[in-house]
Amino acid sequence: MTQNSYRYFKNDQCKYYPCHKIEEGQDFNCLFCYCPMNCYEDCPGTPRYITRESGKRIKDCTNCTFPHIPENYDYIVKFLSEKMR
Repeated sequence: MTQNSYRYFKNDQCKYYPCHKIEEGQDFNCLFCYCPMNCYEDCPGTPRYITRESGKRIKDCTNCTFPHIPENYDYIVKFLSEKMR
């Protein structure tokens, strides 16, 4: 894995790093710091849905690390490409 390439970026100087719980020594990709799949209900991650008292359903991605796993880069790009057709 090339450090800070177009496929992988790690910012361990960020005050929020890591923004999710990770195993010691685990690669963590910050390239998709804000998940580009957040607006899609069928995203491949593991979101949790919360229903507010008003009935509004919101997506909680707190425990989802899918976009931060370096090997998922190609899948995310393909997923987004298909959505934009």
